[in-house]
Amino acid sequence: MASRIARFLRSLVPPTAIQPSASSAPASHRFLATAAATSDAPAKGDDASAAAEDKDDKIFLKSPESASTRDKASVTMPMSFMTGSIVGKRFYKEVTTRMAEDGNGWTVMLDYRTLKTPSKRPLKLRSLALAKAIAAEWEYQEKDGIRPFTMPLMKLTCTALERVPLTRATIIENLMNKFHLDLVFCRSPGDNDATIRILKKQEENLDPILDWVQSKFGFKPAVYSSLFGGKQDKGLAQAIKDALKGTNDFELAAIDALAANAHSIVIPLAYFFGRIGIEEAIKLIRLEEDQQIDRWGLVEGGHDVDIADLKVQISSAAVLLGLSK
Repeated sequence: MASRIARFLRSLVPPTAIQPSASSAPASHRFLATAAATSDAPAKGDDASAAAEDKDDKIFLKSPESASTRDKASVTMPMSFMTGSIVGKRFYKEVTTRMAEDGNGWTVMLDYRTLKTPSKRPLKLRSLALAKAIAAEWEYQEKDGIRPFTMPLMKLTCTALERVPLTRATIIENLMNKFHLDLVFCRSPGDNDATIRILKKQEENLDPILDWVQSKFGFKPAVYSSLFGGKQDKGLAQAIKDALKGTNDFELAAIDALAANAHSIVIPLAYFFGRIGIEEAIKLIRLEEDQQIDRWGLVEGGHDVDIADLKVQISSAAVLLGLSK
């Protein structure tokens, strides 16, 4: 929890106020790059100056002495990009988007370099709107460091392009393993004043979602107050699984990210099918905790940070869903 808060608070500090020391980058840093010549590459006469400038622009994952020659026409993000660590200083001046070379989709350009994923695949997107949103995340980065934790759309997009195609069945199975513990099905026992208040809130806000589930999937969900959850109808579980199988890679990546933060599959699906919006989804996720805050008060530096972090995670996944269509 402490590390999560620290990471988020750090993201709230203006990037210009963060000045990492020369020793902050691990000695084992080496830049990863791939070759893909483009029409935007500089002319031969500029090679000397470009090489001198390029020397100062590298992102290192291992010592420079062992680094291979860097290609000047593309840039592949290191795998550490997916972890949230600072991967190096900004090595580009201008961020643009352009149509992919095969005319099928859009790419992001860092100067004359084509942006690629951690596994060296072109970051090719079928949506210009999503490409521009990712370009805006790169444009936001300051000279002193590239901060992946300020680029949720880039991270989710890499997940959709790299991981989902290879692990789709596993992702769906993991989601279904948690289906019977979905918070939408859970109810407070209502055996004292505090739990009665929570139960009333749950019935007021969650019962309409259960009605939607029955209408959409044809099975009435069961509710339970046991800490160990219960068991839903096999037909309902199969209908939910079929809905997940019917998604494309970007949709499944977004739903998986929403579910991880919501502790629910039903809430992400309700958003996906247009039953609820982002604000209502956040309200449902935080229903019980907000009730506790109303009674006992908000802990500054704890509850407020969790709320802000949840809004970022839910909103970025929702934006991916919207822009990838």
